Amino acid sequence: MKHIKYIALAFIGGLSISCETNFLEPVPEVAVSSAGYFQNDEQIETGVMGIYDAIQGVNSTSLDDNRGVQIEYYVTEMRSDNTRTKSQEGEAAQFEEFNVTTQNGLVANYYRSFFNVIYRANLVLDNLENATAGSSAKFEAEAKFARAYAYFNLVRLFGDLPLVDALIGPLDTDIAFTRVPAANIYELIVSDFEFAANNLDNSQKNRASRAAAQGLLAKVHLTLGNYTQAQVLCESVIGGDYSLASNFSDIFYNESNNEVIFAVGYNPGVEADSQDFSAEWMNGVGRTAGVNYVTNEAIEALEAFGGDRATLSYRQDLSQATQYQVTKYLPNGEDGGADGKSFNTDATMSGNDWIVLRYADVLLMHVESILAGGQATSATAAISSFQQVRNRAGITSSVSEITKQDLLNERRVELAFENQRLFDLIRFGVAQEQLALFSGANGYGFSATDLLLPIPQREINLSNGKMTQNPGY
Repeated sequence: MKHIKYIALAFIGGLSISCETNFLEPVPEVAVSSAGYFQNDEQIETGVMGIYDAIQGVNSTSLDDNRGVQIEYYVTEMRSDNTRTKSQEGEAAQFEEFNVTTQNGLVANYYRSFFNVIYRANLVLDNLENATAGSSAKFEAEAKFARAYAYFNLVRLFGDLPLVDALIGPLDTDIAFTRVPAANIYELIVSDFEFAANNLDNSQKNRASRAAAQGLLAKVHLTLGNYTQAQVLCESVIGGDYSLASNFSDIFYNESNNEVIFAVGYNPGVEADSQDFSAEWMNGVGRTAGVNYVTNEAIEALEAFGGDRATLSYRQDLSQATQYQVTKYLPNGEDGGADGKSFNTDATMSGNDWIVLRYADVLLMHVESILAGGQATSATAAISSFQQVRNRAGITSSVSEITKQDLLNERRVELAFENQRLFDLIRFGVAQEQLALFSGANGYGFSATDLLLPIPQREINLSNGKMTQNPGY
């Protein structure tokens, strides 16, 4: 199923924050209320669709709207050594320069957006008693998958967080603003993904599936250093319903192909169901046109290790010879024309799906699980998974050993501009060293505390002193 028509329910619409409420309690925008609404499977299904709608985010120029995953590249890829702004514009430049402030609107929007996902998931979970026996487990699994996915992103970006595993009201400020240790958040993430993996099948790509839960849970276990659990999960996906696309570009332009495990679906030309990040990364066709541009360091890596992937991942901005654009997600899969910026349709309403997890990532995680935090491996299973990814890129020379650096290089070029690089550097234990070198070479101001984002100042203010800030902010 390539596309889902996401239903934006009025009662779980955009978050409205004031002195009397907080980001965990969306306020109804019309007279319809969630209270008493979810009385049968059909109505609960609209609630599940609302969860995916929140992940998808609003295609909008306003940060008052929850942008969801559409702005994720700011808080991930642009805080690594992979991408930057074109001309150090506005709040976006704070990410590349490692000087993000507590007032940054993009950080606040991402934080709010993904807690909205958690709220919507909890709303479905709170009404499961009204579902039929045949549907209840699937609804619960999808809601818990989304909650785990949202929390996994948030905990890696912000560290300790409020743990909200049920609906709360405006008076529950202790829950809403008390940050609990990240370990507690991870316990919920693991439990939710395990439930999803045990109660879903692999019939969907734009909705939660068993393999998506297994693959993301494997990444959770790698993050926690649980290598055996991660290996078992990866091997549950390998050899199953998925395979590498024969052509690297088909992954992104022949959507819902066999390599895609979970993707956020979009439809082109419909503002309520499209995305604008494809345009934002291309000069002259976006609303700000010039964010998520490719760093010289990423170009060097792609040219050295990318094989066929290099020319399909980035290209020169034909209007500015010193600038290079991300081209994995050209608007609607088009070639951009001879000038690199003319498209057949409105690029700010693109339909390219956002791939959260694909088979190549699982293969490389399999290698990582076998490496198990060590410096090298010559295990046959690891070499097989590693070689499959390289072969597809036209790099067919055989390897007899895979070092930690080999794997990090391979992940960088295979998953370039897919919001993985920062998390990979952190998980491999090299983020401080790598980003300090990158920062020094470019005149930026990286320090160890930049590995976590600040809790948005607005949330600190709303908490009346209950919520603490991350060090360094």
